Amino acid sequence: MSDTGTGTEAGARPADAPAGPSLLPASGPTAPLLPAPGAGPEGPGAPETESGEAPRLGAFLARAAAGTAVLTVLAAVLGLVRDQAIARYFGASDASDAFLIAWTVPEMAATLLIEDGMALLLVPAFSLALTRRASGDTEGGADPVRELVAATLPRLFLLLSGGAALLIAGAPWVVGVLAPGLADPRLAVDCTRLTAVTVLTFGITGYFSAALRAHGSFLPPAGVYVAYNLGIIGMTLALHAAWGVRAAAAGVAVGSALMILTQLPMLLRLVPLARPRLPRFGRLKRRAARSAPLLGFAVLAPVVVFVVSRQSQVLVERFLASTLPAGAISHLNYAQKVAQMPMVLSLMICTVTFPVVAQAMAAGEREKARRRVERDLGLAGLVVLLGTAVVLGYAPQIVEVLFQRGAFDAADTASTAQVMRVYALGLLGHCLVGALSRPFFSSGRPTWFPAFAMGTGLLVTMGAGYALTYRFGVDGIATANAIGISSTALLLLMGLGTRVVPIRARDVALSLGRLAGASLAAGAAGWACAPLVPDPVLSLAAGCLLVPAVFFLTGLALRSPEVVSLLALTRRRFLDGR
Repeated sequence: MSDTGTGTEAGARPADAPAGPSLLPASGPTAPLLPAPGAGPEGPGAPETESGEAPRLGAFLARAAAGTAVLTVLAAVLGLVRDQAIARYFGASDASDAFLIAWTVPEMAATLLIEDGMALLLVPAFSLALTRRASGDTEGGADPVRELVAATLPRLFLLLSGGAALLIAGAPWVVGVLAPGLADPRLAVDCTRLTAVTVLTFGITGYFSAALRAHGSFLPPAGVYVAYNLGIIGMTLALHAAWGVRAAAAGVAVGSALMILTQLPMLLRLVPLARPRLPRFGRLKRRAARSAPLLGFAVLAPVVVFVVSRQSQVLVERFLASTLPAGAISHLNYAQKVAQMPMVLSLMICTVTFPVVAQAMAAGEREKARRRVERDLGLAGLVVLLGTAVVLGYAPQIVEVLFQRGAFDAADTASTAQVMRVYALGLLGHCLVGALSRPFFSSGRPTWFPAFAMGTGLLVTMGAGYALTYRFGVDGIATANAIGISSTALLLLMGLGTRVVPIRARDVALSLGRLAGASLAAGAAGWACAPLVPDPVLSLAAGCLLVPAVFFLTGLALRSPEVVSLLALTRRRFLDGR
Protein backbone atom coordinates (compact mmCIF):
# COMPACT_ATOMS: atom_id res chain seq x y z
CA MET A 1 0.00 0.00 0.00
CA SER A 2 1.37 3.37 -0.95
CA ASP A 3 0.81 6.60 0.92
CA THR A 4 2.33 8.74 -1.78
CA GLY A 5 -0.89 9.55 -3.57
CA THR A 6 -0.87 13.23 -4.41
CA GLY A 7 -2.94 13.08 -7.55
CA THR A 8 0.04 13.82 -9.78
CA GLU A 9 1.77 11.43 -12.13
CA ALA A 10 5.42 10.64 -11.61
CA GLY A 11 7.62 13.03 -13.50
CA ALA A 12 4.96 15.74 -13.82
CA ARG A 13 6.85 18.49 -12.01
CA PRO A 14 6.05 22.15 -12.71
CA ALA A 15 8.88 24.06 -14.34
CA ASP A 16 9.30 26.41 -11.37
CA ALA A 17 9.15 23.69 -8.72
CA PRO A 18 12.19 23.14 -6.52
CA ALA A 19 14.56 20.36 -7.45
CA GLY A 20 14.72 19.10 -3.87
CA PRO A 21 12.27 17.09 -1.79
CA SER A 22 8.65 17.76 -2.58
CA LEU A 23 5.22 16.33 -1.97
CA LEU A 24 4.95 16.07 -5.73
CA PRO A 25 6.66 12.92 -7.00
CA ALA A 26 9.78 13.89 -8.92
CA SER A 27 11.19 12.33 -12.04
CA GLY A 28 12.64 9.29 -10.37
CA PRO A 29 11.76 6.51 -7.97
CA THR A 30 13.86 7.93 -5.16
CA ALA A 31 12.18 11.32 -4.79
CA PRO A 32 11.18 12.04 -1.18
CA LEU A 33 7.74 13.29 -0.33
CA LEU A 34 8.28 16.14 2.13
CA PRO A 35 8.67 19.69 0.87
CA ALA A 36 12.06 21.21 0.40
CA PRO A 37 13.11 23.56 3.21
CA GLY A 38 11.82 27.02 2.50
CA ALA A 39 9.41 25.88 -0.18
CA GLY A 40 5.84 24.73 -0.08
CA PRO A 41 4.78 21.58 -1.86
CA GLU A 42 3.65 23.63 -4.82
CA GLY A 43 6.97 25.38 -5.19
CA PRO A 44 8.35 28.62 -3.78
CA GLY A 45 5.72 31.18 -3.01
CA ALA A 46 2.94 28.69 -2.35
CA PRO A 47 0.34 30.23 -0.03
CA GLU A 48 0.64 29.29 3.62
CA THR A 49 -1.90 28.85 6.36
CA GLU A 50 -1.72 30.44 9.81
CA SER A 51 0.46 27.55 10.95
CA GLY A 52 3.02 28.37 8.29
CA GLU A 53 2.22 25.38 6.08
CA ALA A 54 1.13 25.21 2.47
CA PRO A 55 -2.44 23.87 2.29
CA ARG A 56 -1.47 20.71 0.41
CA LEU A 57 1.18 19.88 2.99
CA GLY A 58 -1.38 20.25 5.76
CA ALA A 59 -3.81 17.98 3.90
CA PHE A 60 -1.07 15.42 3.27
CA LEU A 61 -0.07 15.37 6.95
CA ALA A 62 -3.73 14.99 7.97
CA ARG A 63 -4.17 12.02 5.62
CA ALA A 64 -0.93 10.46 6.83
CA ALA A 65 -1.93 10.86 10.49
CA ALA A 66 -5.36 9.36 9.81
CA GLY A 67 -3.91 6.40 7.94
CA THR A 68 -1.33 5.84 10.65
CA ALA A 69 -4.03 5.92 13.33
CA VAL A 70 -6.16 3.36 11.45
CA LEU A 71 -3.23 0.94 11.13
CA THR A 72 -2.32 1.49 14.79
CA VAL A 73 -5.85 0.55 15.88
CA LEU A 74 -5.78 -2.49 13.58
CA ALA A 75 -2.47 -3.58 15.11
CA ALA A 76 -3.95 -3.18 18.60
CA VAL A 77 -6.94 -5.35 17.66
CA LEU A 78 -4.63 -8.02 16.25
CA GLY A 79 -2.56 -7.79 19.43
CA LEU A 80 -5.68 -8.63 21.41
CA VAL A 81 -6.36 -11.59 19.10
CA ARG A 82 -2.73 -12.70 19.56
CA ASP A 83 -3.06 -12.62 23.35
CA GLN A 84 -6.35 -14.51 23.20
CA ALA A 85 -4.79 -17.21 21.00
CA ILE A 86 -1.87 -17.68 23.38
CA ALA A 87 -4.25 -17.79 26.35
CA ARG A 88 -6.49 -20.31 24.59
CA TYR A 89 -3.74 -22.79 23.77
CA PHE A 90 -1.37 -22.36 26.71
CA GLY A 91 -3.47 -20.75 29.45
CA ALA A 92 -1.70 -19.54 32.60
CA SER A 93 0.93 -22.26 32.81
CA ASP A 94 4.64 -22.92 32.86
CA ALA A 95 4.58 -22.76 29.07
CA SER A 96 2.99 -19.32 28.92
CA ASP A 97 5.36 -18.10 31.65
CA ALA A 98 8.33 -19.30 29.56
CA PHE A 99 7.04 -17.42 26.52
CA LEU A 100 6.41 -14.20 28.46
CA ILE A 101 9.93 -14.34 29.93
CA ALA A 102 11.37 -14.75 26.45
CA TRP A 103 9.17 -11.90 25.22
CA THR A 104 10.83 -9.44 27.60
CA VAL A 105 13.74 -8.90 25.21
CA PRO A 106 11.54 -8.09 22.15
CA GLU A 107 9.45 -5.70 24.25
CA MET A 108 12.53 -3.74 25.32
CA ALA A 109 14.06 -3.95 21.84
CA ALA A 110 10.89 -2.58 20.23
CA THR A 111 10.99 0.54 22.39
CA LEU A 112 14.67 1.18 21.79
CA LEU A 113 14.99 0.13 18.15
CA ILE A 114 11.60 0.93 16.59
CA GLU A 115 9.38 3.25 18.58
CA ASP A 116 11.72 5.83 20.10
CA GLY A 117 15.48 5.42 19.99
CA MET A 118 16.07 4.72 16.30
CA ALA A 119 13.52 7.33 15.19
CA LEU A 120 14.96 10.07 17.41
CA LEU A 121 18.43 9.39 15.99
CA LEU A 122 17.82 8.69 12.32
CA VAL A 123 14.92 10.95 11.31
CA PRO A 124 17.08 14.07 11.98
CA ALA A 125 20.02 12.41 10.20
CA PHE A 126 18.00 11.66 7.07
CA SER A 127 16.36 15.10 7.24
CA LEU A 128 19.78 16.75 7.24
CA ALA A 129 20.84 14.62 4.27
CA LEU A 130 17.66 15.60 2.39
CA THR A 131 18.30 19.27 3.18
CA ARG A 132 21.86 18.99 1.87
CA ARG A 133 20.56 17.31 -1.28
CA ALA A 134 17.98 20.07 -1.81
CA SER A 135 20.55 22.84 -1.35
CA GLY A 136 23.14 21.18 -3.58
CA ASP A 137 25.56 20.77 -0.67
CA THR A 138 27.26 17.63 -1.97
CA GLU A 139 30.84 16.51 -2.27
CA GLY A 140 31.98 15.24 -5.62
CA GLY A 141 28.38 14.93 -6.82
CA ALA A 142 27.61 12.21 -4.24
CA ASP A 143 24.01 11.87 -3.06
CA PRO A 144 23.96 12.72 0.70
CA VAL A 145 21.17 10.20 1.35
CA ARG A 146 23.05 7.40 -0.40
CA GLU A 147 26.19 8.37 1.52
CA LEU A 148 24.29 8.24 4.83
CA VAL A 149 22.88 4.79 4.10
CA ALA A 150 26.27 3.47 3.00
CA ALA A 151 27.93 4.83 6.15
CA THR A 152 25.37 3.60 8.66
CA LEU A 153 23.39 0.57 7.47
CA PRO A 154 26.29 -1.92 7.10
CA ARG A 155 27.71 -1.00 10.51
CA LEU A 156 24.27 -1.22 12.10
CA PHE A 157 23.70 -4.64 10.55
CA LEU A 158 26.99 -5.98 11.89
CA LEU A 159 26.39 -4.51 15.36
CA LEU A 160 22.88 -5.90 15.66
CA SER A 161 23.90 -9.29 14.28
CA GLY A 162 26.56 -9.49 16.97
CA GLY A 163 24.01 -8.55 19.62
CA ALA A 164 21.57 -11.23 18.45
CA ALA A 165 24.36 -13.86 18.43
CA LEU A 166 25.38 -12.93 21.97
CA LEU A 167 21.79 -13.21 23.15
CA ILE A 168 21.44 -16.65 21.60
CA ALA A 169 24.63 -17.82 23.27
CA GLY A 170 23.80 -16.18 26.60
CA ALA A 171 20.11 -17.17 26.72
CA PRO A 172 20.54 -19.34 29.86
CA TRP A 173 22.14 -16.45 31.73
CA VAL A 174 19.44 -14.00 30.55
CA VAL A 175 16.65 -16.32 31.70
CA GLY A 176 18.43 -16.78 35.03
CA VAL A 177 18.50 -13.01 35.56
CA LEU A 178 14.91 -12.41 34.45
CA ALA A 179 13.34 -15.36 36.24
CA PRO A 180 15.70 -16.97 38.76
CA GLY A 181 12.86 -18.91 40.40
CA LEU A 182 11.98 -21.12 37.42
CA ALA A 183 12.12 -24.82 38.32
CA ASP A 184 12.96 -25.84 34.74
CA PRO A 185 14.28 -22.95 32.62
CA ARG A 186 14.95 -25.02 29.48
CA LEU A 187 11.70 -24.04 27.72
CA ALA A 188 12.26 -20.36 28.48
CA VAL A 189 15.82 -20.64 27.14
CA ASP A 190 14.56 -22.20 23.88
CA CYS A 191 11.95 -19.45 23.48
CA THR A 192 14.55 -16.76 24.23
CA ARG A 193 16.84 -18.11 21.53
CA LEU A 194 13.99 -18.07 19.03
CA THR A 195 13.07 -14.48 19.84
CA ALA A 196 16.71 -13.29 19.95
CA VAL A 197 16.61 -12.58 16.21
CA THR A 198 14.44 -9.54 16.97
CA VAL A 199 17.54 -7.66 18.09
CA LEU A 200 18.55 -7.64 14.41
CA THR A 201 15.14 -7.50 12.74
CA PHE A 202 13.71 -4.80 15.00
CA GLY A 203 16.83 -2.69 14.43
CA ILE A 204 16.52 -2.95 10.65
CA THR A 205 12.78 -2.28 10.93
CA GLY A 206 13.46 0.87 12.94
CA TYR A 207 16.10 2.02 10.43
CA PHE A 208 13.73 1.53 7.50
CA SER A 209 10.90 3.28 9.37
CA ALA A 210 13.04 6.34 10.10
CA ALA A 211 14.23 6.55 6.49
CA LEU A 212 10.69 6.26 5.10
CA ARG A 213 9.21 8.81 7.51
CA ALA A 214 11.93 11.31 6.64
CA HIS A 215 10.92 10.84 3.00
CA GLY A 216 7.24 11.38 3.83
CA SER A 217 6.08 7.76 3.59
CA PHE A 218 4.16 6.86 6.75
CA LEU A 219 1.84 3.94 6.02
CA PRO A 220 4.48 1.18 5.64
CA PRO A 221 6.08 2.05 9.02
CA ALA A 222 2.63 2.18 10.60
CA GLY A 223 1.81 -1.27 9.24
CA VAL A 224 4.77 -3.11 10.76
CA TYR A 225 2.94 -4.17 13.91
CA VAL A 226 0.06 -5.49 11.82
CA ALA A 227 2.53 -7.78 10.05
CA TYR A 228 4.23 -8.66 13.34
CA ASN A 229 1.03 -9.77 15.05
CA LEU A 230 -0.12 -11.69 11.98
CA GLY A 231 3.16 -13.62 12.05
CA ILE A 232 2.70 -14.59 15.71
CA ILE A 233 -0.97 -15.50 15.24
CA GLY A 234 -0.28 -17.56 12.13
CA MET A 235 2.60 -19.56 13.62
CA THR A 236 0.69 -20.16 16.87
CA LEU A 237 -2.40 -21.46 15.06
CA ALA A 238 -0.41 -23.60 12.63
CA LEU A 239 2.21 -25.17 14.90
CA HIS A 240 0.96 -25.08 18.49
CA ALA A 241 0.12 -28.79 18.44
CA ALA A 242 3.57 -29.81 17.22
CA TRP A 243 5.85 -27.21 18.84
CA GLY A 244 3.87 -26.10 21.86
CA VAL A 245 4.62 -22.57 23.06
CA ARG A 246 7.78 -22.57 20.93
CA ALA A 247 5.40 -21.92 18.01
CA ALA A 248 4.51 -18.53 19.50
CA ALA A 249 8.20 -17.73 20.03
CA ALA A 250 8.92 -18.72 16.43
CA GLY A 251 6.01 -16.48 15.45
CA VAL A 252 7.80 -13.55 17.07
CA ALA A 253 10.80 -14.23 14.83
CA VAL A 254 8.67 -14.67 11.70
CA GLY A 255 6.57 -11.60 12.49
CA SER A 256 9.68 -9.48 12.96
CA ALA A 257 10.95 -10.55 9.53
CA LEU A 258 7.57 -9.60 8.03
CA MET A 259 8.04 -6.12 9.52
CA ILE A 260 11.07 -5.65 7.29
CA LEU A 261 9.35 -7.05 4.18
CA THR A 262 6.38 -4.72 4.77
CA GLN A 263 8.63 -1.69 4.30
CA LEU A 264 11.18 -2.99 1.80
CA PRO A 265 9.30 -2.25 -1.47
CA MET A 266 8.70 1.39 -0.56
CA LEU A 267 12.24 1.75 0.77
CA LEU A 268 13.71 0.51 -2.50
CA ARG A 269 11.51 2.98 -4.35
CA LEU A 270 12.30 6.06 -2.27
CA VAL A 271 15.74 5.65 -0.71
CA PRO A 272 18.81 5.35 -2.96
CA LEU A 273 20.75 2.33 -1.78
CA ALA A 274 24.39 1.92 -2.68
CA ARG A 275 25.51 -1.23 -4.46
CA PRO A 276 26.65 -3.82 -1.92
CA ARG A 277 30.44 -3.65 -1.72
CA LEU A 278 33.13 -3.40 0.90
CA PRO A 279 34.76 0.04 0.65
CA ARG A 280 38.23 0.69 1.90
CA PHE A 281 38.45 1.73 5.54
CA GLY A 282 39.69 5.23 4.80
CA ARG A 283 36.87 5.89 2.35
CA LEU A 284 34.29 4.52 4.81
CA LYS A 285 35.69 6.72 7.58
CA ARG A 286 35.48 9.86 5.41
CA ARG A 287 31.98 8.92 4.29
CA ALA A 288 30.82 8.40 7.87
CA ALA A 289 32.24 11.71 9.00
CA ARG A 290 30.63 13.52 6.06
CA SER A 291 27.24 11.79 6.03
CA ALA A 292 26.49 10.72 9.59
CA PRO A 293 27.62 13.49 11.96
CA LEU A 294 24.42 12.99 13.95
CA LEU A 295 25.07 9.37 14.88
CA GLY A 296 28.11 9.61 17.12
CA PHE A 297 28.24 8.53 20.74
CA ALA A 298 27.65 12.09 21.97
CA VAL A 299 24.21 12.06 20.31
CA LEU A 300 23.48 8.36 20.86
CA ALA A 301 24.05 8.27 24.62
CA PRO A 302 21.41 10.88 25.62
CA VAL A 303 18.79 9.19 23.43
CA VAL A 304 19.49 5.75 24.93
CA VAL A 305 19.40 7.08 28.50
CA PHE A 306 16.12 8.91 27.82
CA VAL A 307 14.45 5.86 26.25
CA VAL A 308 15.64 3.46 28.94
CA SER A 309 14.55 5.85 31.71
CA ARG A 310 11.11 6.13 30.16
CA GLN A 311 10.77 2.36 29.87
CA SER A 312 11.88 2.00 33.49
CA GLN A 313 8.58 3.51 34.64
CA VAL A 314 6.98 0.11 33.99
CA LEU A 315 9.73 -1.74 35.85
CA VAL A 316 9.22 0.50 38.90
CA GLU A 317 5.46 -0.13 38.84
CA ARG A 318 5.85 -3.90 38.65
CA PHE A 319 8.46 -3.91 41.40
CA LEU A 320 6.12 -1.98 43.70
CA ALA A 321 3.10 -4.09 42.73
CA SER A 322 4.99 -7.31 43.55
CA THR A 323 4.58 -6.41 47.25
CA LEU A 324 0.77 -6.32 46.93
CA PRO A 325 -1.74 -9.21 46.88
CA ALA A 326 -1.98 -11.47 43.84
CA GLY A 327 -3.61 -9.85 40.83
CA ALA A 328 -2.16 -6.36 41.40
CA ILE A 329 0.30 -6.60 38.50
CA SER A 330 -2.45 -7.89 36.20
CA HIS A 331 -4.80 -5.05 37.12
CA LEU A 332 -2.04 -2.51 36.42
CA ASN A 333 -1.18 -4.20 33.12
CA TYR A 334 -4.75 -4.34 31.81
CA ALA A 335 -5.52 -0.81 32.95
CA GLN A 336 -2.38 0.64 31.43
CA LYS A 337 -2.80 -1.08 28.06
CA VAL A 338 -6.32 0.25 27.60
CA ALA A 339 -5.88 3.68 29.19
CA GLN A 340 -2.85 4.52 27.05
CA MET A 341 -4.64 4.02 23.73
CA PRO A 342 -5.64 7.72 23.54
CA MET A 343 -1.99 8.65 24.13
CA VAL A 344 -0.82 6.32 21.37
CA LEU A 345 -3.34 7.77 18.92
CA SER A 346 -2.46 11.36 19.83
CA LEU A 347 1.24 10.74 19.20
CA MET A 348 0.48 9.68 15.62
CA ILE A 349 0.27 13.39 14.86
CA CYS A 350 3.78 14.03 16.18
CA THR A 351 5.15 10.91 14.49
CA VAL A 352 3.94 12.17 11.12
CA THR A 353 5.17 15.75 11.59
CA PHE A 354 8.52 14.93 13.22
CA PRO A 355 10.32 14.88 9.83
CA VAL A 356 8.84 18.32 9.05
CA VAL A 357 10.27 19.73 12.29
CA ALA A 358 13.61 18.00 11.72
CA GLN A 359 13.93 19.40 8.18
CA ALA A 360 13.00 22.88 9.38
CA MET A 361 15.67 22.68 12.10
CA ALA A 362 18.23 21.38 9.61
CA ALA A 363 17.47 24.35 7.35
CA GLY A 364 17.65 26.85 10.23
CA GLU A 365 13.94 27.72 9.97
CA ARG A 366 13.29 28.00 13.70
CA GLU A 367 10.10 30.03 13.32
CA LYS A 368 8.57 27.39 11.05
CA ALA A 369 9.59 24.71 13.55
CA ARG A 370 8.02 26.72 16.39
CA ARG A 371 4.68 27.02 14.62
CA ARG A 372 4.66 23.31 13.78
CA VAL A 373 5.54 22.22 17.32
CA GLU A 374 2.91 24.48 18.91
CA ARG A 375 0.28 23.20 16.50
CA ASP A 376 1.26 19.59 17.20
CA LEU A 377 1.03 20.08 20.96
CA GLY A 378 -2.45 21.53 20.63
CA LEU A 379 -3.76 18.82 18.31
CA ALA A 380 -2.16 16.00 20.31
CA GLY A 381 -3.57 17.51 23.51
CA LEU A 382 -7.06 17.63 22.00
CA VAL A 383 -6.95 13.94 21.00
CA VAL A 384 -5.50 12.65 24.28
CA LEU A 385 -7.78 14.74 26.49
CA LEU A 386 -10.87 13.65 24.57
CA GLY A 387 -9.75 10.06 25.13
CA THR A 388 -9.08 10.87 28.79
CA ALA A 389 -12.69 12.01 29.16
CA VAL A 390 -13.96 8.72 27.73
CA VAL A 391 -11.76 6.71 30.12
CA LEU A 392 -12.83 8.78 33.12
CA GLY A 393 -16.51 8.42 32.30
CA TYR A 394 -16.73 4.85 31.07
CA ALA A 395 -13.79 2.86 32.50
CA PRO A 396 -16.00 0.14 34.08
CA GLN A 397 -17.92 -0.38 30.87
CA ILE A 398 -14.72 -0.51 28.78
CA VAL A 399 -13.14 -3.12 31.04
CA GLU A 400 -16.32 -5.21 31.25
CA VAL A 401 -16.74 -5.30 27.47
CA LEU A 402 -13.07 -6.16 26.81
CA PHE A 403 -12.12 -8.50 29.64
CA GLN A 404 -14.96 -9.67 31.91
CA ARG A 405 -15.29 -13.32 31.01
CA GLY A 406 -14.00 -16.60 32.40
CA ALA A 407 -11.70 -16.10 35.38
CA PHE A 408 -11.84 -12.31 35.04
CA ASP A 409 -14.83 -11.50 37.28
CA ALA A 410 -16.72 -8.37 38.33
CA ALA A 411 -14.32 -7.68 41.19
CA ASP A 412 -11.41 -7.63 38.71
CA THR A 413 -13.40 -5.27 36.50
CA ALA A 414 -14.00 -2.85 39.36
CA SER A 415 -10.34 -2.85 40.44
CA THR A 416 -9.02 -2.45 36.91
CA ALA A 417 -11.48 0.33 36.09
CA GLN A 418 -10.47 2.27 39.19
CA VAL A 419 -6.80 2.02 38.22
CA MET A 420 -7.65 3.09 34.66
CA ARG A 421 -9.28 6.25 35.94
CA VAL A 422 -6.20 7.10 37.99
CA TYR A 423 -3.92 6.37 35.03
CA ALA A 424 -6.05 8.69 32.91
CA LEU A 425 -4.92 11.65 35.00
CA GLY A 426 -1.40 11.14 33.64
CA LEU A 427 -2.30 10.62 29.98
CA LEU A 428 -1.66 14.25 29.07
CA GLY A 429 1.77 13.99 30.69
CA HIS A 430 2.59 10.83 28.72
CA CYS A 431 1.45 12.51 25.50
CA LEU A 432 3.49 15.66 26.14
CA VAL A 433 6.63 13.68 26.97
CA GLY A 434 6.37 11.88 23.63
CA ALA A 435 5.55 15.08 21.74
CA LEU A 436 8.11 17.35 23.42
CA SER A 437 11.03 14.91 23.27
CA ARG A 438 11.00 14.85 19.47
CA PRO A 439 11.87 18.55 18.96
CA PHE A 440 14.73 18.22 21.48
CA PHE A 441 16.35 15.57 19.30
CA SER A 442 15.33 17.07 15.94
CA SER A 443 18.45 19.23 15.61
CA GLY A 444 20.78 16.24 15.98
CA ARG A 445 22.96 18.05 18.50
CA PRO A 446 23.88 16.33 21.78
CA THR A 447 21.32 17.22 24.44
CA TRP A 448 21.01 15.67 27.87
CA PHE A 449 18.04 17.73 29.03
CA PRO A 450 15.34 15.15 28.03
CA ALA A 451 17.28 12.43 29.86
CA PHE A 452 17.58 14.73 32.89
CA ALA A 453 13.85 15.49 32.81
CA MET A 454 12.96 11.81 32.40
CA GLY A 455 15.32 10.79 35.20
CA THR A 456 13.80 13.42 37.47
CA GLY A 457 10.31 12.15 36.70
CA LEU A 458 11.43 8.59 37.36
CA LEU A 459 12.75 9.60 40.79
CA VAL A 460 9.44 11.35 41.51
CA THR A 461 7.57 8.19 40.48
CA MET A 462 9.72 6.06 42.77
CA GLY A 463 9.36 8.41 45.74
CA ALA A 464 5.63 8.87 45.31
CA GLY A 465 5.21 5.14 44.73
CA TYR A 466 6.95 4.22 47.98
CA ALA A 467 4.87 6.85 49.82
CA LEU A 468 1.48 5.87 48.34
CA THR A 469 1.60 2.13 47.60
CA TYR A 470 1.38 0.95 51.21
CA ARG A 471 -1.74 3.02 51.88
CA PHE A 472 -3.54 3.03 48.52
CA GLY A 473 -2.29 -0.14 46.79
CA VAL A 474 -2.45 -0.19 42.99
CA ASP A 475 -4.22 3.16 42.97
CA GLY A 476 -1.18 4.63 44.71
CA ILE A 477 1.13 3.16 42.05
CA ALA A 478 -0.99 4.63 39.25
CA THR A 479 -1.06 7.98 41.06
CA ALA A 480 2.73 7.93 41.36
CA ASN A 481 2.97 7.25 37.63
CA ALA A 482 0.74 10.23 36.83
CA ILE A 483 2.71 12.55 39.13
CA GLY A 484 6.09 11.42 37.82
CA ILE A 485 5.30 11.63 34.11
CA SER A 486 3.55 14.98 34.55
CA SER A 487 6.68 16.33 36.27
CA THR A 488 8.75 15.22 33.29
CA ALA A 489 6.32 16.86 30.87
CA LEU A 490 6.44 20.15 32.79
CA LEU A 491 10.25 20.17 32.74
CA LEU A 492 10.34 19.45 28.99
CA LEU A 493 7.77 22.17 28.26
CA MET A 494 9.74 24.73 30.26
CA GLY A 495 13.08 23.71 28.76
CA LEU A 496 12.15 23.40 25.09
CA GLY A 497 11.69 27.12 24.45
CA THR A 498 15.02 28.11 25.94
CA ARG A 499 17.11 25.29 24.45
CA VAL A 500 15.78 24.20 21.06
CA VAL A 501 12.57 25.63 19.62
CA PRO A 502 11.36 29.03 20.93
CA ILE A 503 7.80 27.93 21.65
CA ARG A 504 5.51 30.16 23.68
CA ALA A 505 5.24 27.91 26.71
CA ARG A 506 2.69 30.12 28.49
CA ASP A 507 0.33 30.15 25.48
CA VAL A 508 0.71 26.39 25.03
CA ALA A 509 -0.03 25.79 28.73
CA LEU A 510 -3.11 28.03 28.56
CA SER A 511 -4.39 26.21 25.48
CA LEU A 512 -3.88 22.82 27.11
CA GLY A 513 -5.55 24.09 30.28
CA ARG A 514 -8.72 24.94 28.34
CA LEU A 515 -8.74 21.51 26.75
CA ALA A 516 -8.22 19.93 30.19
CA GLY A 517 -11.24 21.84 31.49
CA ALA A 518 -13.34 20.51 28.62
CA SER A 519 -12.04 16.99 29.32
CA LEU A 520 -12.98 17.15 33.00
CA ALA A 521 -16.47 18.39 32.18
CA ALA A 522 -17.01 15.66 29.56
CA GLY A 523 -15.59 12.97 31.85
CA ALA A 524 -17.85 14.06 34.71
CA ALA A 525 -20.88 13.97 32.41
CA GLY A 526 -19.99 10.45 31.30
CA TRP A 527 -19.34 9.29 34.89
CA ALA A 528 -22.80 10.53 35.90
CA CYS A 529 -24.68 9.12 32.91
CA ALA A 530 -22.89 5.78 32.39
CA PRO A 531 -24.81 3.87 35.14
CA LEU A 532 -28.16 4.98 33.68
CA VAL A 533 -27.82 2.38 30.88
CA PRO A 534 -27.40 -1.10 32.43
CA ASP A 535 -26.03 -2.85 29.34
CA PRO A 536 -22.29 -2.04 29.12
CA VAL A 537 -22.15 -2.13 25.31
CA LEU A 538 -25.11 0.24 24.91
CA SER A 539 -23.80 2.47 27.71
CA LEU A 540 -20.39 2.71 26.03
CA ALA A 541 -21.99 3.41 22.65
CA ALA A 542 -24.02 6.24 24.18
CA GLY A 543 -20.88 7.56 25.83
CA CYS A 544 -19.11 7.76 22.49
CA LEU A 545 -21.74 10.33 21.52
CA LEU A 546 -22.21 12.09 24.85
CA VAL A 547 -18.57 12.65 25.82
CA PRO A 548 -17.42 14.24 22.52
CA ALA A 549 -20.53 16.45 22.45
CA VAL A 550 -19.90 17.78 25.97
CA PHE A 551 -16.14 18.07 25.26
CA PHE A 552 -16.57 20.21 22.15
CA LEU A 553 -19.37 22.35 23.60
CA THR A 554 -17.29 23.05 26.70
CA GLY A 555 -14.25 23.74 24.51
CA LEU A 556 -16.27 26.29 22.56
CA ALA A 557 -17.45 27.91 25.77
CA LEU A 558 -13.84 28.11 26.99
CA ARG A 559 -12.74 29.43 23.57
CA SER A 560 -10.21 26.69 22.98
CA PRO A 561 -8.39 27.53 19.72
CA GLU A 562 -8.05 23.87 18.76
CA VAL A 563 -11.76 23.17 19.21
CA VAL A 564 -12.76 26.32 17.33
CA SER A 565 -10.40 25.53 14.44
CA LEU A 566 -11.49 21.90 14.21
CA LEU A 567 -15.19 22.75 14.18
CA ALA A 568 -14.60 25.50 11.62
CA LEU A 569 -12.72 23.06 9.38
CA THR A 570 -15.51 20.50 9.75
CA ARG A 571 -18.09 23.12 8.84
CA ARG A 572 -16.17 24.12 5.69
CA ARG A 573 -15.74 20.51 4.62
CA PHE A 574 -19.28 19.24 5.17
CA LEU A 575 -21.53 22.30 4.97
CA ASP A 576 -19.79 24.54 2.44
CA GLY A 577 -18.54 21.68 0.30
CA ARG A 578 -14.93 22.89 0.44
